[in-house]
Amino acid sequence: MSDGRYFAPHGGLPPQTQLLTDRAVFTDAYAVIPKGTFSDIVTSLLPFWQDARFWVISRPLSGFAETFSQYIAEVQPGGGSDRPELDSGAEAVLFVVEGTVELSLGGQVNQMGEGGYAFIPAGETWALWNTGDVPARFHWIRKAYEPVDGLEAPDWFVTNDQDVAPTSMPDTDGVWATTRFVEPTDLRHDMHVTIVTFQPGGVIPFAETHVMEHGLYVLEGKAVYRLNQDWVEVEAGDYMWLRAFCPQACYAGGPGPFRYLLYKDVNRHMALPRR
Repeated sequence: MSDGRYFAPHGGLPPQTQLLTDRAVFTDAYAVIPKGTFSDIVTSLLPFWQDARFWVISRPLSGFAETFSQYIAEVQPGGGSDRPELDSGAEAVLFVVEGTVELSLGGQVNQMGEGGYAFIPAGETWALWNTGDVPARFHWIRKAYEPVDGLEAPDWFVTNDQDVAPTSMPDTDGVWATTRFVEPTDLRHDMHVTIVTFQPGGVIPFAETHVMEHGLYVLEGKAVYRLNQDWVEVEAGDYMWLRAFCPQACYAGGPGPFRYLLYKDVNRHMALPRR
């Protein structure tokens, strides 16, 4: 774990004098959305939310994300929603990066501060309000749940990054670790949203190439990331989308830990086309 502050966008607009050259990249295999692109003019409003706006950083789209959508929400004091999700088949993970929110879920009221993490099963009724004095910002990751006959649906839960001990990757002495909020063997879950941490100088020592699709939001630090055949520099506030089978690796650049919120789809057969 780390005591570093989670990065959160605040919007605004760059000055007219700013150069247009930037690190934004969109390819068939990956995309990089730098923190500087999170401006006021790219936010969305959503039905039944009050005093809230959203940066949509992934959505199902041909040639882009296929299995999930991801928003960064900004909710003003007193804002929120009693009807946040309109799709009864959508499950969700919420991760708070700034401020506090009150989450009503499963008949309980949960106070979530920075690092707060909630899993919301498909079909669960919930509400969220900012009862604090400053804007709250959180990630909202949504996926259409894939039920399996003979497996119960997963239960809701609320926890915090600081309350879950990271698991060190084999033979890394803790230089590379993953904070897992769900047991990997729990097949009720068809997505994992974890936090990956590299200490300065830590690496993914091979080009991972696998079927899982990824969304990666850098919470803290900086690194050089390999995406397909390219090496790109990323820092806190940047977002990456990786298509299934896109080769990936990284070097953590220091001077502090490099941490990112990671989505991947898991534990289900691959859907086959019907003729």
